[in-house]
Amino acid sequence: MGSPRWFYQFSGRLLPWLAVPALLLLVGGCVWGLAFVPPDYKQGNSFRIIYIHVPAAVVAMGAYMIMAVAGAIHLIWRMKLAAMVMKSIAPVGAMLTFLALLTGAVWGKPTWGTWWVWDARITSVLILFFLYLGVIALHQAFDNRDAAAKACAVLAIVGAVNIPIIYYSVEWWYSLHQPASIKFVGESTIHSSMLRPLMATLTGMYLFLGWAVLLYTRAEILDRERNTRWVKDLVLSSDPRGPASNKG
Repeated sequence: MGSPRWFYQFSGRLLPWLAVPALLLLVGGCVWGLAFVPPDYKQGNSFRIIYIHVPAAVVAMGAYMIMAVAGAIHLIWRMKLAAMVMKSIAPVGAMLTFLALLTGAVWGKPTWGTWWVWDARITSVLILFFLYLGVIALHQAFDNRDAAAKACAVLAIVGAVNIPIIYYSVEWWYSLHQPASIKFVGESTIHSSMLRPLMATLTGMYLFLGWAVLLYTRAEILDRERNTRWVKDLVLSSDPRGPASNKG
């Protein structure tokens, strides 16, 4: 499973199975939550931002943990495919974290009266965004790919300590941010009519993460393996002019 060639071939078959459900769940969940769920008795219609904000924030944290695990696998077993996955997650995770910060600011303006506060959770999510940018920057800073992968793996592993800080920040410190409404242990505080579309968009966002990371990883594989025979054969077979066009 660590073979780039095998991964490229296998992931190509997975892409439509991730893309179609992701699109249906994201669009359907957003329409359901934005148009059909009743207003919250305290926040009114402003609460509806959760159908974008919460999935983006949760998946951004999950993506970072996957990136850290991929970094650890690369450091321990020197698996180059793990380094490719780690590199591919960074831009997707950064985009999701930025979306979470943006939608949080949109929600904060009518709720708190300001776009930004140095709240414990918001600040730790901002640190998560900088960690993603740091991984991206480190990859660009090294000419040697192996050295870049090692440096990024160390940063990803060390930065993973920020994930539990984000999750428990509303319990450890005084925070304007509300506590988690969905609880795995104990009773959730969100009504089922609001929870169902939220779970749809959350599932869709995880599927989108898988789809986007596969696309990035496939592109990275082609770039790194471009001098191998199987990639050259793949390029020739996909040439619409046919193999004959490459003669002479």
